[in-house]
Amino acid sequence: MWKKKAQEAQQEGQDAASQKKEEGRDLYEWVQALVCSVLAVVLLFTFVVRLIGVDGHSMVPTLQDGDRLLVLNSLWDDDYQYGDIVVLRKDTFMEEPIVKRVIATEGQTVDIDFAAGNVYVDGELLEEDYINEPTYVEEGTEFPLTVPEGSIFVMGDNRNHSSDSRSSDLGTVDTRYVIGRAVFLLFPGADEDTANRDFGRIGPIAGLD
Repeated sequence: MWKKKAQEAQQEGQDAASQKKEEGRDLYEWVQALVCSVLAVVLLFTFVVRLIGVDGHSMVPTLQDGDRLLVLNSLWDDDYQYGDIVVLRKDTFMEEPIVKRVIATEGQTVDIDFAAGNVYVDGELLEEDYINEPTYVEEGTEFPLTVPEGSIFVMGDNRNHSSDSRSSDLGTVDTRYVIGRAVFLLFPGADEDTANRDFGRIGPIAGLD
């Protein structure tokens, strides 16, 4: 009898130890998964994408002040095309990152008829349904202008309230100053006129055909 009880007690002890060991293994695996997930997110937002906010109204109506954008790092995507919305940083122009639209790329010639508000690339009039108003404001850059190799010409969609490549302080932008291309609107800023947030705007940011 005594021997049987001792065996049962020993078995219970072994079962308890085995259960603790299993719980410890589960905890270790959970912590390991959590650490790996955090590390993956850190690496993702360090080398692949960045979260950047729109500051100002130069991209109205496409983007609003306070919009939060997911930006694909230029290390992975540096083949910019007409219509792409890019984030760039040039400390000699402005300390904070700025968001603009690519209008022309290397080798293309830009000309602007400020009287009519029309923009031409390689002699072709751009059909700019995305702009807030025609381009009437000159900022010092002389036209026509041919975009140098490795550079882009950018403008804001709110043409008469945007400092961009029309400014002689910025001019054409070396693509090495480009942080990346905006690919997704994560959180909308307040509308300039109504101060309301349109959450229906959340979604991918596509270039132009």
